[in-house]
Amino acid sequence: MNEITKKRTKAFFIDLAISTAVTAGAEFILRKKIKNEAFHALVTPTVAMWSLEYAQLRRNGQTIGYKQLGLILENENGGLPTSRQILKRMAYRDTISTFAYLGNPKGFDKEEGAIMPHDHYSATKVKEVETVQ
Repeated sequence: MNEITKKRTKAFFIDLAISTAVTAGAEFILRKKIKNEAFHALVTPTVAMWSLEYAQLRRNGQTIGYKQLGLILENENGGLPTSRQILKRMAYRDTISTFAYLGNPKGFDKEEGAIMPHDHYSATKVKEVETVQ
């Protein structure tokens, strides 16, 4: 596994932990109004994760996890990704990308982990940047 791929994985788990905390709070509030368990199992976590990720990436190209590990998401021109690119990236990653991995796990990442199938599909790339501490 490439170094950038390891960092991306760690960043994802940091973002997942934050999203889980937000989901727990949202569920606490929504459980009184929405009684459907499928909603709480499927919709609430997805909306929380996608909302947090979208807002952070749109603002500065980094999620909290990316920032902690010195990563940034850029478009092909080196600028911040567009709204469309971010949405395409999240949707592809959480659906089709799983099948791409199962079909060819060794060829899953390109350019030493900077481009994965969801990055290729959305014309984005993850780069390492210096962290400010």
